[in-house]
Order: sequence, then structure tokens, then C-alpha cells
Amino acid sequence: MAKLGSIHDVLIRPLITEKSTTLMERGQYGFEVHREANKIQIREAVEKTFGVRVKAVNTMNMPRKLKRRGRIIGSVPGWKKAIVTLQPGEAIDIFET
Repeated sequence: MAKLGSIHDVLIRPLITEKSTTLMERGQYGFEVHREANKIQIREAVEKTFGVRVKAVNTMNMPRKLKRRGRIIGSVPGWKKAIVTLQPGEAIDIFET
């Protein structure tokens, strides 16, 4: 397991996009998570933080992107995304506002 301080270090921020709002209708919620967090740690963090039961966790590593400003070339760092599917009848109230 990755060496993370606590469950609060696992979840970085929720993803609020057009695609994630359509997934919310099916009981799926997106989060940006710590790069070294595994599915078990993500499941525990969501269950303890929001008081819901998690059915499945899918993760993906988003690659870094190159950005240009004229002659200056930089990059946006890569990050890890998790799509959390909740048990039927469960919902996270923070997203429903």
C-alpha cells in the first residue's frame, strides 16, 4: 500500500464537469485522487468521508499535457482520476446542490 498520512490525503477534489454530472444520474462520482492511492484506500476514504457504501472503484492515470505560450514550452503535471460507483439508493449530497 502507498504511504499516505490519512484518508484525508487520498481525495484531493471532486470533479465537476459535464460528463461527471451525467454519471451522477447513474450513481457514479468522479474525484481527483493522490497518485499513489490504490482502489482500497479510495474506497475507504469515500465511505468514511461521505458515509456511503461503495460498490466499485475505477481508476485511471491522466497523462501530463504540453502547453505553449509563444516560445515558452511547459507542461501540466499528470494526475489520477477515480470514478466511484455507489450502491443503489446511495448518493453524495455535496454534488446534488
